[in-house]
Amino acid sequence: MSTSYGGDAPLSYNKYLKVPELIRLQQTLSEPESHDELLFIIIHQTYELWFKQILHELDACIGWMGEGRLFRANHSLRSVNSIERILVTQIHILESMAPIGFLEFRDKLNPASGFQSMQFRELEFSSGAKDEKILESFREDEFAYGCLKARFDAPSLADAFWSLLERNGLSGASYEERVNSTVKMLAKPERYAELYNMQDLLIEHDELVIAWRYNHIQMVERMLGMKRGTGGSDGVGYLTTTLKKKFFPELWEARTHLKMEDVLASD
Repeated sequence: MSTSYGGDAPLSYNKYLKVPELIRLQQTLSEPESHDELLFIIIHQTYELWFKQILHELDACIGWMGEGRLFRANHSLRSVNSIERILVTQIHILESMAPIGFLEFRDKLNPASGFQSMQFRELEFSSGAKDEKILESFREDEFAYGCLKARFDAPSLADAFWSLLERNGLSGASYEERVNSTVKMLAKPERYAELYNMQDLLIEHDELVIAWRYNHIQMVERMLGMKRGTGGSDGVGYLTTTLKKKFFPELWEARTHLKMEDVLASD
């Protein structure tokens, strides 16, 4: 008996992946059509698909941390970081557009903006960077606001990690206690092997998102200079301020406080 997909038709590659529907989703706005607009749409739709997979992995990771399943949580974090390495390099494909080619259709995008990427904001919220102002900026979009509000109210990856450390007798509730607990892990990696690997994957997640932000800024300035964003932001000026965001500032600060005495000290 052949496997069927929706009715009696046999399953095929195109049916399973809905390729006919997928390739109809790229609808340009420019008239006459700008050659580069299709690339712009495909790059951003691809980002949204990757964001969907990252959120899938983050949700799984948060659940596995709650269950104390460190190996599975770390496995999902590796998947997240692997995808983010692609995102960091993928942004440069947009630089293959000529600046004048981008300007052929850019005005058609007003007032839409990358700031409105719901799934990227979900990624931020789920990782630990929750911003009520950003949440409220989606108030008029019922679907997006509902998704973001659920993420805003739910435990984040950072919450799950620090809770996991507390259950393992390492972390306290305060920022300073979390920094000190991280110093212990960094000083005794073999003693805290899976937790050490986890904090390393988390700081890499942070680092890769920062790298993506930086590459995005460079791409925007290369294509547009210091023009204002289509959504009304300061463009490169606004984007530069986002480089300061970190999901796990405690992990970064712990590196400052780590000393050889910590390695030699006995617990």
